[in-house]
Amino acid sequence: MEYKWKNPDVVNQIEQEYPEMTAEFWRIVHKQYETFCLKQLNYGKGNIMLGGDSKNPEDIKYALSGLAIRINDKANRLINLTVKNVPDVVGESTIDTFQDLSVYGIIAQLVINKKW
Repeated sequence: MEYKWKNPDVVNQIEQEYPEMTAEFWRIVHKQYETFCLKQLNYGKGNIMLGGDSKNPEDIKYALSGLAIRINDKANRLINLTVKNVPDVVGESTIDTFQDLSVYGIIAQLVINKKW
């Protein structure tokens, strides 16, 4: 899918000034998208909507509440890993936790935009 930038001059400027950083950004985004797709096969969309309808305002509210709880869990995990230096015992790295936060943020936008 092709995206049309609202500020193409700025995007071009940053890509020229920081080619390594922007290439890595896109690599991460594509990796996360693939992981998102794989997890969708495992979970389906019912886990976020709790079996509800993405067009129903009450169901959207419940889904966003669930996402807020998941995001809070991940934020607390990051605090334990990075601030409190609590060792990992479940095999989820700091990067894994940041990836989950990123994807949950996008999923929340999909729910809000009634695209979930």
